[in-house]
Amino acid sequence: MRYHDIHKAVFLSRPNRFIARVLLDGEETVVHVKNTGRCRELLVPGCTVYLERAGNPDRKTTFDLVTAEKGGRLVNMDTQAPNQLFREWAEAGHFRADLTLLRPETVFGGSRFDFYWEAGERKGFVEVKGCTLEKDGWTYFPDAPTERGVKHLRELTAAKGAGYDTAVFFVIQMADVNGFSPNDRTHPAFGDALRQAAEAGVKVLAYQCRVSPDEVTLTVPVAVRL
Repeated sequence: MRYHDIHKAVFLSRPNRFIARVLLDGEETVVHVKNTGRCRELLVPGCTVYLERAGNPDRKTTFDLVTAEKGGRLVNMDTQAPNQLFREWAEAGHFRADLTLLRPETVFGGSRFDFYWEAGERKGFVEVKGCTLEKDGWTYFPDAPTERGVKHLRELTAAKGAGYDTAVFFVIQMADVNGFSPNDRTHPAFGDALRQAAEAGVKVLAYQCRVSPDEVTLTVPVAVRL
């Protein structure tokens, strides 16, 4: 996926989870942050960030903060990117070569999964999660407790029991990482639910991305250690 009209800036502060103050072309500017997570290890005062000019001229904020630089590595922070990246990747035949249907936002039980798919006689669900938390080359999810994430894993397990192929797909929104694990320190319940889902047959997949200021591309899988 590509971004357009990208501008380089310096992060100053984050008054709340929706906006940030940045130094853009020598002037302090308020921008929208396309990630409501904590992202404390990314949005450090003085770090380089990349902004996309918004398409709506009537918006209060002219720019969206989409990417941050951390130790020389670019990390995409756009929470809308993972689903789009998976869709592009799956429609290109990388998820299943025999895919005949890929439908977003489909309800099963009490959850709305990111994707429902069909391939021949097989049918399944995929829940996509974006991962931006990295430490010493290893990535973790979530960066804050997510009861909704736990619910999704339990519903995926139920769908697997009902005969569907199910997977949780972690989009690692950066490159050059060694692997992925659940963040048991921040939310042990999510890690427990992920391990239980895997034991029940839910596939756990994690793929890293190639990231530049104006483009993000899903690339290769990374090791998953539960």
